[in-house]
Amino acid sequence: MRILFTVVFGLAAMGHSLPAYSGPAGDTVVPSPSKRPLRPADLYRLPAVSDQQLSPDGKWVAYTLTTIDSIKDKRTSAIWMISTDGSQDLRMTNSPEGESRPRWSPDGKYLSFLSSRHESKGSQVWLMDRRGGEGRRLTEIKGGVNDYAWSPDGQQLLLTLTDQEPEDTGKVKTTKPYVIDRYKYKEDVEGYQFKKLYTHLYLFTIDTKKTDTLTRGVHDEGAAVWSPDGATIAFVSNRTEDPDKNENTDLYTIAARPGSIPRQLTNWKGADNSPRWSPDGQYIAYTRSTSDADYIMYDQPVLALISKDGGEPKLLTRNLDRPVRNPRWSKDGKNIIAQVTDDRQQYLAAFSPVDGKMTKLADGPRSYGPADAISDDSWLTTLSEPQLPAELFVVENGKPRRLTHHMDEFLTPLSLATVEGFNSRSNDGTQVSGLLFRPATATPGQKLPLILFIHGGPVSQDDYGFDLTRQVLAAGGYAVAAVNYRGSNGRGLDFCKIISADWGNKEVIDLHGAVDYLVKQGIADPDKLGVGGWSYGGILTDYLIAADTRFKAATSGAGTGFTLSLYGVDRYVNQYNNEIGAPWKSIDKYLKISYPLLKADRIRTPTLFLSGEKDFNVPSAGSEQMYQALRTLGVTTELIIYPGQFHGITLPSYQKDRLERYLAWYGKYLK
Repeated sequence: MRILFTVVFGLAAMGHSLPAYSGPAGDTVVPSPSKRPLRPADLYRLPAVSDQQLSPDGKWVAYTLTTIDSIKDKRTSAIWMISTDGSQDLRMTNSPEGESRPRWSPDGKYLSFLSSRHESKGSQVWLMDRRGGEGRRLTEIKGGVNDYAWSPDGQQLLLTLTDQEPEDTGKVKTTKPYVIDRYKYKEDVEGYQFKKLYTHLYLFTIDTKKTDTLTRGVHDEGAAVWSPDGATIAFVSNRTEDPDKNENTDLYTIAARPGSIPRQLTNWKGADNSPRWSPDGQYIAYTRSTSDADYIMYDQPVLALISKDGGEPKLLTRNLDRPVRNPRWSKDGKNIIAQVTDDRQQYLAAFSPVDGKMTKLADGPRSYGPADAISDDSWLTTLSEPQLPAELFVVENGKPRRLTHHMDEFLTPLSLATVEGFNSRSNDGTQVSGLLFRPATATPGQKLPLILFIHGGPVSQDDYGFDLTRQVLAAGGYAVAAVNYRGSNGRGLDFCKIISADWGNKEVIDLHGAVDYLVKQGIADPDKLGVGGWSYGGILTDYLIAADTRFKAATSGAGTGFTLSLYGVDRYVNQYNNEIGAPWKSIDKYLKISYPLLKADRIRTPTLFLSGEKDFNVPSAGSEQMYQALRTLGVTTELIIYPGQFHGITLPSYQKDRLERYLAWYGKYLK
């Protein structure tokens, strides 16, 4: 069960289309005949806005803008600053190394950030006057800084640092053998987990540049936040005997001085995360998993509240039955604002810390990011829509007001797909939500070749945000369907966890039901059906082509058709043992969910397999096995391995290549 999040747009309407889309300001978006379709190379022009930080006086926002240099084939981030009235937008940094994690000093006079500029040893904290000018380096930490936060008095930084290996002073630099004795010994991107290195908290005094150890030991700490008075720090840690064998994180507090002893606040056997202090420092809001199992996959975070002194937590959204994330306090402490994942949308809601009463702040056919309070009735957030990649917005009295306009240059020449919501019914009676992308050039009633492009996770969903991949596919002349099959979130816990230990069954039924609906409605050409996806979307692609021969083309990215063979090879040993069982005890279950390879002789669909060479999430062996099976059987197939890439393909030129290969493969068999 692999995790990959993809966002798209849709509107929940049974078979009703949207001829035009109205944006948050009420402006109508209509395809223009003078504009062109989206192309794979356009990803080079697509920037990303993230990590917005509100100034102490609420008048400015610092944020990160990431752009792509197609010549150097890399992404670079810079720090920008915009006034909350939108009148001034300024670039604050500009270096080849890039900058990230902008943070305001408590007096609002300075901006700090992380950068590896000027041959720094890893990312260090830099400081610059908010009015501009050159930054100066504050830290010189060996190995770099993972994260940091200003103390409320502006005198110290709370640093999150990972232990470093002793420097090898030998003349011959030969890599030593990997000596592995951990239960969970693989992690995508990070590689083999054989080093006994831990992440701890430190205090850095700005005037003296002295670094003091705050936490130590054979465990990791993270998500650390200062109390409003600066006396205490809350953080998250897993301090069980063997953290590799469970997902039990708890909240701790520690006095903000060297030599202090941490105090455990929560004792839930599941996951406690994202602590946030109330403005008066008396309470901590956080999220808690619904499940307390050793492995947590089919779950949704609950908003919880606990006293700074510990005790029984209050579960504010126990009865909401929707995932709640990224809690933030209102200025007056009377509400906790959080993101709520609902059917095909992410909305913002305020929750009373007294009784959990919920009030929606902003919702609708769009996807909101985390929100921070500017005042009692205005909130800083990000917003993404079907034809608008994420930008900064201010929500005032329930209405979004756009702040940044970095996407204008990207969008101006393009005519993007329109998007409709639809509901289909599976053959067992389950109602499933879907989203349909239609090419901007499509005419009313036109029957189109269909690509069923499946999201990963499985515990994620396709929502109302901008989706580059599906927009590119639609620009190729296809109707593109995104379906939130059983296992997806946003429809409640029972809908999510029903696929546990039964992979490739109910999800496949739901996906087929959506395709049947689109064919019946005259939207999809039944003779020109394609399927594809990445991660769990690739896995489900393998299941679909082994279950049905009606798909004329498939692209399976980072998938696998023989689950049994990945036991102990990928990073999911905890899930296998807890959900399926050990192979020597549950061989029948493994064989059942491994049917794509074991029933490969049923496959007739020309299939393109793709994977990252260094993927430790779903190793390339999963794609290689399916490729070899189809080659053996004489079914048209091809295998693409992206050198040096992990589970998520990050190199821009490879991302472009993947989009081009999708279009070429589908074009060959569906056009």
